[in-house]
Amino acid sequence: MGKVHERIDGRLRAFLEAQQVFFVGTAPLSGDGRVNVSPKGIDGTFVVLDDHTVAYLDLTASGAETIAHLRENGRITLMFCAFDGPPNIVRLHGRGRVVSLYDAEFADLAGHFGERRGARAVIVVDVERVSDSCGYGIPLYDHVGERDLLPEFMDRKGLDGQATYRRAKNRTSIDGLPAFDDDPLPVEAGVDPQG
Repeated sequence: MGKVHERIDGRLRAFLEAQQVFFVGTAPLSGDGRVNVSPKGIDGTFVVLDDHTVAYLDLTASGAETIAHLRENGRITLMFCAFDGPPNIVRLHGRGRVVSLYDAEFADLAGHFGERRGARAVIVVDVERVSDSCGYGIPLYDHVGERDLLPEFMDRKGLDGQATYRRAKNRTSIDGLPAFDDDPLPVEAGVDPQG
């Protein structure tokens, strides 16, 4: 049944990198705040950096709950389920941090990913606990293919359009926490930003 592992070894790494989808769980500190679970799964957006560190490319989307929660408290869990082959569930519990597209570290981290269109950040997770369990209750599914809708949607917006979208939809979480507020506000025509 369930087992706790000291690290992400070669077998676990192969399993994690072979999954087409994974789930990210975070929560605010407030007992009144909402727990968030987000599916992730665009091919080329997850990587194992070492035996205790993973990262995924965080794409511009309609919400920014994970970013808000990580900036508030850092707690994160990633869950991978085998939807084909032998049953298995792997959970990575740890501390996450947000590396915004405006941070100096972003370019080096983004180089690990095949898909980068629409990226707003890289989420880096320092994994403190690795566990797996049977997965006997997980159904079998056939992977038909990728939905390339989100990267193409963001690509059509262009960089300025993506920033405008994030300013409208990603600045705060649904509970009002600061989220992705990294995009500079646009400078109005004729207004000197220096005062």
